[in-house]
Amino acid sequence: MTPDADLGYRALSMMGPHTVARLARELGMSQRRVSRALDELAAVEAVRPVRTAANAGYCSKDGLVWEAVALDRVLHTLRQRRTPDSALERWRRHITTVSGVGLMALEDASVRRWPTRATARQRASTLIAAERHEHLAINTEEVFDAESTAAALPLDNSMLARGIRLRVLGRPPSDGDRSSAYATALGRSGGMYRELQTLPLKLMIFDRRVAFLPSDPLDLEKGYVEVADAEVVRALAGMFDRLWADGRDPREQGVPPIDLSNREQSLVHLLAMGYTDQSAAQELRLSVRTVAYTMRSLMDRLGVENRFQLALLLGAAGAAPQPPRYGDSDTKEA
Repeated sequence: MTPDADLGYRALSMMGPHTVARLARELGMSQRRVSRALDELAAVEAVRPVRTAANAGYCSKDGLVWEAVALDRVLHTLRQRRTPDSALERWRRHITTVSGVGLMALEDASVRRWPTRATARQRASTLIAAERHEHLAINTEEVFDAESTAAALPLDNSMLARGIRLRVLGRPPSDGDRSSAYATALGRSGGMYRELQTLPLKLMIFDRRVAFLPSDPLDLEKGYVEVADAEVVRALAGMFDRLWADGRDPREQGVPPIDLSNREQSLVHLLAMGYTDQSAAQELRLSVRTVAYTMRSLMDRLGVENRFQLALLLGAAGAAPQPPRYGDSDTKEA
């Protein structure tokens, strides 16, 4: 979802039903932006309009009040719409690609087969160590977890430190998570990462001289094929360039990681838990003016207009605890 839609959904989830006008006032946004965000959310059944007497006090001129659909139902709907590729589809894409570049007709002299994943990794490490100019990679996994990301970054950074140009293509995560931590971390070191919904095969290309791809796209434990034929490698590199041109940087719509200082972390945590500026200042042994200055500086740095927007942005990025949601038992009692 776009940042506006994400913001709108979180606001309705925590504050309850709102009209467009009232939600725009709360978020400090124009009604046009809020309407577009609600249209986007309604298209995936994340929000719905209601016309009930119970909400009469909130009604707009057209009688519409918008409320958020329960998160578990939203996620279920999104996952149903995103049907995972079947094994047959993945196999067909792989075979079509290798056939199209003439790989199946190559002589054995230009092809080496590494029979297991372990031997393939050792060979890939040797090829990476010998690279001097450029490394291209396509990852077809739909789930690239934090552990895999943490393991990949040191190798990526070592290549970048040697002056190698690194470009990586991946797929958007199947669960809809728009976190862009990997793209951000890679970008800080000078690497580039883009995503594309459909990728034909898993692939590595070393200095546009050698290509590395799985022997069996459905079982990576069966090893990899190394190709040194100039025409085939050129065709695969050209395919990568075309896919790259169509890819999108996930940071354009994702939620970038937010780094807070120790003081900012402590202050944000207390305010999210219901402390006032004065009580938070007493707890942290700061002046009220310092608390206000810290919050204003943080809002300016993150480009938000008020504390409500700041709270939602920090919550979306996982940099602050989420405040109670509308309908929670503790909210009702309060």
